Amino acid sequence: MPVALHRPELVVLDVNETLSDLSPLRDRFADLGVPPEEAATWFASLLRDGFALTVTGDSPDFAGIGRELLGGLLAGSVDDVPAGVEHVMTGFADLGLHPDVVPGLRALRAGGLRVVTLSNGSTAVAEGLLERAGAPDLVERLLSVEDAGRWKPAPEAYRHALDICGVPADRAVLVAVHPWDLHGAHRAGLGTAWVARSGGRYPGHLAAPDLTVEDLPALAEALQQA
Repeated sequence: MPVALHRPELVVLDVNETLSDLSPLRDRFADLGVPPEEAATWFASLLRDGFALTVTGDSPDFAGIGRELLGGLLAGSVDDVPAGVEHVMTGFADLGLHPDVVPGLRALRAGGLRVVTLSNGSTAVAEGLLERAGAPDLVERLLSVEDAGRWKPAPEAYRHALDICGVPADRAVLVAVHPWDLHGAHRAGLGTAWVARSGGRYPGHLAAPDLTVEDLPALAEALQQA
């Protein structure tokens, strides 16, 4: 599709699901005798409660919320709930990148673009993902909303990344698989690119992305043409 973005200076990448493949977490649930599809329900609930805390002025703790919700979900299904919670949560330390991520990061950097990550979780997750892939040098900075005090999609989260990098909003693009993230970035003045990994239709009630791509190499190619 035609590119609706001016060529940015800074590419801000979401981490969970955009870069990381969360599907192995399904196996962690199955190990405990819990239906694997509960992994998606749990992660969606984690985001929901984090958003609610952000809206009410609190500073959510990604891992803390995840553990609390897991405890409730696993209660009655496993004999040792604390051990089950740890089994799932430690799965984040073993996750890998989607296959297109490293080639895409290389292409973005080769095109002269600055690349950072911005996650609602800890920077340690992004750091581990890149180190396990042998690609820690492909990202300039690993940023977390923990330092902004507000989760995405609150505007303060995006402004934190812009302030740290010294780039105005109109010279940056937020890249994510999550339409809610792109909507927040749009409202904060950034360009937006939707990585449509799972296909489907972009929700019409949220601000449409400036660019839709199937993976990160396609993103790099499109931005080169902007």
